[in-house]
Parts: sequence; C-alpha cells; structure tokens
Amino acid sequence: MIIIMKDNYGRDITYLRVSVTKRCNLNCIYCGKDFCAKKEHEMSADEIYKAVKAFANLGINKVRFTGGEPLVRDDICNIIEKVSAIHGISAISLTTNGVLLKNYAHSLKRAGLHSVNISLDTLERETYKNITGADALDSVIEGIQAAQDAGLHPIKINAVLMKDINSDEAGKLISIAQDNEIDVRFIELMPFSENGNDQEKIITGNSLLQRFPELTPLPEKNSTAVYYSRDGWKGRIGFIDPISHKFCSECSRIRLLSDGKVKPCLGYDTAYDIIPCLNDEQQLKEQIEKIIKSKPASHSFDAGLNPAYGLNRTGG
Repeated sequence: MIIIMKDNYGRDITYLRVSVTKRCNLNCIYCGKDFCAKKEHEMSADEIYKAVKAFANLGINKVRFTGGEPLVRDDICNIIEKVSAIHGISAISLTTNGVLLKNYAHSLKRAGLHSVNISLDTLERETYKNITGADALDSVIEGIQAAQDAGLHPIKINAVLMKDINSDEAGKLISIAQDNEIDVRFIELMPFSENGNDQEKIITGNSLLQRFPELTPLPEKNSTAVYYSRDGWKGRIGFIDPISHKFCSECSRIRLLSDGKVKPCLGYDTAYDIIPCLNDEQQLKEQIEKIIKSKPASHSFDAGLNPAYGLNRTGG
C-alpha cells in the first residue's frame, strides 16, 4: 500500500531536499550568512540513507541533494547509490554550482542520479567573479557539457538576477534554451543576505516577461515554476517567484539539513533534530510525522522575515 503523508493543510508531502553539507567552494553574494568553507558535523552516508528510507516509508518519492555544494563531499556518489536503492524513491536530482561537475557527471549518472540543476547567474567572467568570489565560469560551462554528455536529464540552469549586478544578463541566459535541451529558470532573490534584504534589487518574473514578450506560455507547470518557450526552441524558460507570487499552497517539500535537523519550511528558522531517533524506526517515524504536521501554511518572506539560516545551510 502506498502511503502519502499530508500536512495539516491537506498538502501531500512527497519531496525531500537533502542538504549534505553547508560547505561550498564559492561564496555567492545572495546565499549565506556563514563562512562557506567551514566544516561542521555532517551526517554520514549511512545516516542519510536511514533518514531518507524513513521518509520514503511515509510517502517521499522524490529526493534532491543540495548543499552548500554537494560535490565537495567525496562520498556523494555513494550517498546517491544508497538512496537510489530505497524502495519508493522514483526521482533523484542534485543542485550544484557546477564547478566540479565535469569530474563527477558520469559517476553521478552511474550511481543513480537522474537530473541536475546548475546555478549560473551570468555568462560574463568578471560578473561571475563578483557574484561568486571565484574565477570559475569556464569550469561551470564544462560541467554543463559533461552533464549533457552523461545523459543527465532534465538539465536546468537556475539564475538569480539582481538589479545593477547582473540584470542585463537575462537575454544571454535565455538564449541558452534556444539550441539546447536545457531549462533556464529565473528565481527571485530571497532574503538570505544583505542583497536579499534589499527589495530594490529583486527582478520579478513579470518584469522579465515585459522585457521578453516573445516568450509563449506553456501548459506545463509544477508547484514552483511557470514555463515559457518559443517555436523551434529546444529548451524552456521558467520563472520561480516565491516573493511576488507565493506558491506555498502547493508546496510538497520538506528539508533535511546536513546536521540532521529537519526544516518544515524554508521561510522559518524552526528545525527539528532527528539524529537521536535514527536507530529506532518507530520513534523516527513518529518524529517525522510530527514534523510534517508542523509545516506552516506559508512562508513569511513578504512580511520582512530574515531567516537566520543561510541558503548554504538549507539548500534553498
């Protein structure tokens, strides 16, 4: 019998985002409140397997691995291989900045990874350095090619545009979808940094559609993105607008952090530790059920909430 957990608002909770580390090899200006290279306690591959299996027994069928940067973990392929063997898990994806992806793409595919999201906010070298703190744009481009060669699908590029920083890059990023089977998705800046707290820097999906009226809406929609394209294009353009267009009523996700805490909602600091329960299946099941029932109706970013957790800890 298939079990689907519902929260107190009737939403099916089927999607688990697993942050395997808060460490990152970049230091993006919209991302964190922490020193990204600092190593703290991280769940082991076995602990992650136990936790994901417990979530799967309660209806989770989709897992996304995030960070920090998940590819800084030497055992990331082992983690994915373990999770891919869990009954009920039908989709495994990974979000990465792409810097190390060239070295991992084929191994990730063999381990059981299906799809990959790659953070890329600009195609200009100097702008990339200003946003990320690293001269690594060429490595990211090579990583995207490696993902294509490895057969990872779908491939999605996630871009955060900020006024007076990279807002003039939209057209170049959109053009990637013309000749490639790649979705380019623009995500609104969220309040996880000084830049994110500056409302004047937010570039909304609506403002981009006004700039690019040739984009045609597509019927496909998931709980987060609305998609557009043009005749003859191989890829799609997506808009994810958590600030200007809340999609909380359709949220199906919950987050497991690298230290073993579970966050019911990205927009709140509330987190519950499941490490003490990992070796007791019944206690772990009951704890997860309680956490899912505690999921709030919606985030409060629009109310000026400034989360203490940075994106490098929560995985977005």
